Amino acid sequence: MAQQVNLTPFNSPSPLLAHQYNHSPGLDAAYGCADDPCRFVLTFTDLSYSVKRPKRFLFFRRGAEDALPATRVLLDSVSGEVGTGEILAVLGASGSGKTTLIDALANRIERSSLRGTIALNGEKLEGRLLKVISAYVMQDDLLYPMLTVEETLMFSAEFRLPRSVSKSKKKERVQALIDQLDLRSAAKTIIGDEGRRGVSGGERRRVSIGFNIDHDQAVARAIGRHRSLRADQRAHRLQRAVGVDGAQADDLGDIGVATVYRGPPHGLADFLTVVGSPVPEGGNPAEFALDLVRELEDTAPDGAMRLVTLNSLNHHHAGPAEPCFPLQVAVRNSIASGKLVSGAMMYAGAAPASYANPVWVEVAAITRRALVNMWRMPEILAFRIGDMAVTGFLLATIFWRLRDTPEAVRERVGFIAITITTIFFTSADTLAVFIQEKNIYVRETAFNAYRRSSYVLSNAVITFFPLVFLAITLVSIIYFAVGLAGGIHGFFFFFMTILATFWAASGFVTFISGVLSHVVLGYTISAAVFSYFLLLSGFFINRNRIPRYWIWLHYISLVKYPYEALMQNEFSYGLSKCFSRGVQMFDGTAMGSLPQAKKEEVLAAIGQALGTNIGDDTCIITGSDVLQWQKVDQLDKWNCVLVIVAWGFFFRLLFYLSLLWGSRRKRK
Repeated sequence: MAQQVNLTPFNSPSPLLAHQYNHSPGLDAAYGCADDPCRFVLTFTDLSYSVKRPKRFLFFRRGAEDALPATRVLLDSVSGEVGTGEILAVLGASGSGKTTLIDALANRIERSSLRGTIALNGEKLEGRLLKVISAYVMQDDLLYPMLTVEETLMFSAEFRLPRSVSKSKKKERVQALIDQLDLRSAAKTIIGDEGRRGVSGGERRRVSIGFNIDHDQAVARAIGRHRSLRADQRAHRLQRAVGVDGAQADDLGDIGVATVYRGPPHGLADFLTVVGSPVPEGGNPAEFALDLVRELEDTAPDGAMRLVTLNSLNHHHAGPAEPCFPLQVAVRNSIASGKLVSGAMMYAGAAPASYANPVWVEVAAITRRALVNMWRMPEILAFRIGDMAVTGFLLATIFWRLRDTPEAVRERVGFIAITITTIFFTSADTLAVFIQEKNIYVRETAFNAYRRSSYVLSNAVITFFPLVFLAITLVSIIYFAVGLAGGIHGFFFFFMTILATFWAASGFVTFISGVLSHVVLGYTISAAVFSYFLLLSGFFINRNRIPRYWIWLHYISLVKYPYEALMQNEFSYGLSKCFSRGVQMFDGTAMGSLPQAKKEEVLAAIGQALGTNIGDDTCIITGSDVLQWQKVDQLDKWNCVLVIVAWGFFFRLLFYLSLLWGSRRKRK
């Protein structure tokens, strides 16, 4: 079994791994204790975690897999602690259990699957309190690219600090944080992305740390490369307990799941000397220890067990003294000193408040941030409007000035169907934006920056405004150019239906983005579902011709309701409006090639057989007939619009549920 090298550098003089915690003598004396009244100590003891090995199909199973145990141990009795103002570094290569350990400390593993205890100031740490006093900084820096460093941290302050903290006080805190993270020179610079130059990689990392531990966290956990350690040192100057995972460091060796050394970095060399493997002169103790563990494991599966045993026997750990203040007292002291503000405000013998602000404050802040980011990327909205303009131009020129003839009936029906289909397929182009933004949302809400419902409401508001411009662009180009019926009243209803269709389509795409994390897969599923909606909308086959076992898809088709609404808008303005008179009924048939005189003779004979007079001016096909042939007779047009709008809200409800479900998923 491979073993883990776990460096816990408490009070170490090493400038790269830890800083000595600076006590406040005056404050200590006031409380009659040698310890800091605002001090937090996170302790984890005998953490063990294992997972079942996945079973492969018989044909894909390798022979050696049958001999492997049914479960794989990822953590094996790992213990440690980290206090306020200190850094806990967990070193090792991929697959050694470092991220698993940090996930366990961050409550990202089901407690029923995790053995051992996690405590803060001696009290068992519950998930709800953990969220409001800690932060989890992932390796990837997911931030809004067009916000400046100052704006990013300011929005973090608005999320995390309650309304009782004035805006000027929030700005003071942000400015202090900028100085502490050495971001003053980049404060007015945008974050940037691949296509826009912004802050440097190191500055971006510090912004991520500042955003996540901004203002009110006692414990922070960071995952990243070894080169980000200096940024984490700046974070620990804020008097947080910081855990750093060096999983991606290029110069780290292979480690496993148990602890072969726990203690300050400067004691590692002495420990290796005791075990009979002194560090060569000028060598790096950490690198040498990792290489030693790998060498021992290559010799025998449990080759490093001697180090594990010796480490536990020697108690080679000079950790901080036990805190002399209980957790509730430390929280109250931190609130009084301004170190904890939002989530812990109610933790004075009662349950902690989960969020700093009410829903409407969160929605306003999230919406303003999205608007600022959107305003600085006008090319995205301009491209979408341009896309609609091109689409409208093509439709207008292809279906220019449709006439009231039998052929025009088919053309009008086809125009309505293709217009609605275009809306649905072009709505899928925002899928990538939604998925990227969802990743930011997951990071920000992992520790209760704001409510999921607030994000969904804000997303709906931000999504709606561009849809208005898209609908206006499309409708203003095609309506009068095609010669649709209804005048100004018909134009208004046509616009409302198109806007509602955009709303429903964007709601569906938003829901897909909440369920899936891959853009290509999202496009594939969206295109397939939209195709099914069109197929069963009633355009290709009438409702009464759809097989009974597929009729349910007809009623949940998002294309059905805008299609029927626009059909009624077009053909119900004057139900007696005529689309075929006299001999026009023969157009498109074998009799259409007959001379005009012959057509009139046949028409007269038909009238005589029916006992009525049918002449050249007799109306054969009315708008009412078209609606009857297409089986558009269940809902009136305004009810169809209401159903479309309801679909938009329904899919956003599903989006919320998908986010709620995703946030509760933990490793088992």
